[in-house]
Amino acid sequence: MADTDTTTAAGAAQALRATTAIRERAHALLALARRGESAFFAIHDGALPEAARTVAEVTRSRYPDLRIPYHSRWRHFEAGGVDRAGQLDVLLGAVPAAARARAQIDLALVSVLLDAGAGAAWGYQEAGSGQRFTRSEGLGVASFHAFVAGLFSSDPEQPLRADAAGLRAVTAERLGAAFQVGADNPLIGLEGRAALLRRLGEVLAAQPGSFGPLGRPGGLFDALVGTERRAIEAHDVLQALLDTLSDIWPAQNAIDGVSLGDCWPHPAVQGPGLTRGWMPFHKLSQWLTYSLLEPFEWAGVAVQGLDALTGLPEYRNGGLLLDAGVLQPLPPDATTRTWQVGDPFIVEWRALTVALLDELAPLVRGELRLTPDRLPLACVLEGGTWAAGRVLAQRLRGGLPPLAIDSDGTVF
Repeated sequence: MADTDTTTAAGAAQALRATTAIRERAHALLALARRGESAFFAIHDGALPEAARTVAEVTRSRYPDLRIPYHSRWRHFEAGGVDRAGQLDVLLGAVPAAARARAQIDLALVSVLLDAGAGAAWGYQEAGSGQRFTRSEGLGVASFHAFVAGLFSSDPEQPLRADAAGLRAVTAERLGAAFQVGADNPLIGLEGRAALLRRLGEVLAAQPGSFGPLGRPGGLFDALVGTERRAIEAHDVLQALLDTLSDIWPAQNAIDGVSLGDCWPHPAVQGPGLTRGWMPFHKLSQWLTYSLLEPFEWAGVAVQGLDALTGLPEYRNGGLLLDAGVLQPLPPDATTRTWQVGDPFIVEWRALTVALLDELAPLVRGELRLTPDRLPLACVLEGGTWAAGRVLAQRLRGGLPPLAIDSDGTVF
């Protein structure tokens, strides 16, 4: 951040896109809470070791051989024991590795943007397997089938892609039909999800240099890899996503008209220039980055520097810390009221989640006797913290998150 001119809106936005800014500010808020200076949370460090043991226990139950994959959208495409990535491979046929990667990136990017909290009432009935999926798995399976059916392509003869014209044609009605939404199967934030995809289409169309003449998300493969590179940095993937897709996010978070995306005001956050008072997260963009690691690797491109990315500040990881007793909400109505995404209480909860995941990860590695190379943060999340948060939520509240948040489907 020191090299960026934070006195301009563009410079401040660029500074707030770095994961170093996310980590520095999150850890500063954690230090403030540990000093007892937060109005929103108390920290109980004595509960961290037990939280790590819970995560380790869940990890062993899910991956007994401790061969833990990345926390990515591709895990949801495996829901119910179905190899949908393999199904896509079969449908694509004998195509070059780069073409396969473009299709996989098309699918993953659109699917991740649709992956915000579905609500407890929604589910997707998969015809082929006969199984019903809910929450993130349901959204993943539903978006997979919408993709292979050509919902996001403008060319019926080329259904296995997403392109600008196809995305701009997505309506809430068409998306709702693909996701089996009805009066008895409501999906939270349906309008917001469809609007996000339309904005995505507009942004892709405006950047042919990054996304090609058709405006395909998979154009990122060519933009990042070119013809020579066999290795890329994980943060470079995130940076490319933030630099090219920032305009798709709701515009309420902006400095002088420059969109900040998943970045929210908090009165205690320090920082230089116009970045002061802003707490960045870029959760969906980081979740997307995690979800693009495998398409690059499957195409023979190594992805380095995984731990430059942060933990994901969403309600499963954050819920784990609440339910394990590491975080104690201080407002007396914290668990009974409905919060807004931009409320400082929620912003701080997410920041503390990022910082505490950094502290939890080495404890989990210690429990599992794995090195950081064997268990990077991307695998701790998968093993892991996200699943343990779900287990505790199921045990305590039948699966409901610990906090009620009014979401438009673009953050949680």
